[in-house]
Amino acid sequence: MISREEVKHIADLARLGLEEKELEEYQKKISSILDYIEKLKEVDVSGVDPSSHVLDVKNAMREDIERENCSEETRKKLLSLAPETKEGYIKVKPIFN
Repeated sequence: MISREEVKHIADLARLGLEEKELEEYQKKISSILDYIEKLKEVDVSGVDPSSHVLDVKNAMREDIERENCSEETRKKLLSLAPETKEGYIKVKPIFN
């Protein structure tokens, strides 16, 4: 079982002000969690591939296509408000260098 001093140290690191009664409660809870982790270490996962998600999820990306949603007059007005444009588009700072 984790000691009271260790619980107090963890609480101090997390900047939590725990009362004596809470120290006892967290001592039991943290010990229970650590015991469970030790139990999980016994599981044989040698044939299991690493995974970042339990479901086989992939990004659903759509094709980036230009759409004509506004009139040419509105488009020109919007582009005139942008700080910088290039070839009819708003120029922005690159996110990848």
